[in-house]
Amino acid sequence: MNFKNEREFAQKLDRQDNLAKYRDEFIFPKVNGKEVIYFVGNSLGLQPKRARKYVDEVMDDWANLAVEGHFYAEKPWWDYHERFCQPLSEIVGAKPTEVGVMNTLTVNLHLLMVSFYQPTQKKYKIICEEKAFPSDQYLIQSQVGFHAKTVGFDVNDAIVEINRREGEANIRIEDILSKIDEVGDELALVLIGGVNYYTGQVFDMKTITEAGHKVGAYVGWDLAHAAGNVELKLNEWGVDFAAWCSYKYMNSGPGNVSGYFVHEKHHNDKDLSRFAGWYGHNKERRFLMEPQFDPVHGANGWQISNLPILSMAPYLASIELFSEVGMPSLIAKRNLLTAYLEFVLHEIDKETPNTQFEIITPENQEERGAQLSVYLHGQGKELFNYLMKNGVITDWREPNVIRLAPVPLYCSFEDMYEFGQILKTGILNN
Repeated sequence: MNFKNEREFAQKLDRQDNLAKYRDEFIFPKVNGKEVIYFVGNSLGLQPKRARKYVDEVMDDWANLAVEGHFYAEKPWWDYHERFCQPLSEIVGAKPTEVGVMNTLTVNLHLLMVSFYQPTQKKYKIICEEKAFPSDQYLIQSQVGFHAKTVGFDVNDAIVEINRREGEANIRIEDILSKIDEVGDELALVLIGGVNYYTGQVFDMKTITEAGHKVGAYVGWDLAHAAGNVELKLNEWGVDFAAWCSYKYMNSGPGNVSGYFVHEKHHNDKDLSRFAGWYGHNKERRFLMEPQFDPVHGANGWQISNLPILSMAPYLASIELFSEVGMPSLIAKRNLLTAYLEFVLHEIDKETPNTQFEIITPENQEERGAQLSVYLHGQGKELFNYLMKNGVITDWREPNVIRLAPVPLYCSFEDMYEFGQILKTGILNN
């Protein structure tokens, strides 16, 4: 498509957009009395209008039924989490029995590592990416430190980071594969973010998973920036486990409940370690209060605690939107919207000679989702502050990067054009 950096052109794209109506499903903050241009759905998605209805429904059931809400609410609480299995399976490319909802992201990764990180003195290393999100770094460091004390391996060489080449913003797939081969029999686990939070790079999860399995390692993925954003085929790719937060692209609310995946090939493995709890026990016998743990078959067998219904309610509301739209339609709009934003950035770059934009997110659509990370040469945080004061909500990452996430559910093409005009004014006036 031949793009134009013109308001009329952007409005034409919006009129042709089959998903444009979903913008009205969300509540936008306002700056100076005007709805913001919201580019931080990769940190916290906007609130769906229907979320309040779902939360109020739980509050009303609690008020009117109290404890009986577990069984007699319109959506009974005791199996509330099962309503997520089908729609989530479609979002992450899994079978309904392979997905569940519980806890928060890092908690779930810790719990899944109970099953999938069982190091020995000879097989104890973990491969992760350089500059992973800090929670993942802390998670892996603490897991390695915990096991090193009892197993007896050298904690200093247990974590193997895949580095970017000098002068490059992204990690090359060939460097990941060669490092997996190099570590070989000592590799216990590959654990990488499916989409790098800083650059927006989407990793080739299928190829990396195959490489990890080839040397006898488990492979897991942190899908915080991938779920609801990029195409996933977790079952087909043979991924061992994965987890994701629900409050970014899936709009469930701040710090909300996490989703997780355990491949069906592990469901009948009685030797696989796990931390057990009451809600992972055989559903039909749960209220018999039996002394021996008998896990529910499937991913729900990794459940531990009673369900956080009030947290799940807004997530269920958002999942309903995803079911209506479908990931193929979201991805198609995402690609066009992100490409148009990229075009607008390049056009503004030409019109502002004192600034150079370096987009460090891969240009290839197969290697990016709804995010462009932009290095601002010749501009500092003053420009970011200008954008925020003028109704463009984005975020800043040191040393000089702004991340822009044009979420297809609620961002418009006219947003992309308007952002370019605000950006241009900010550069020329600073």
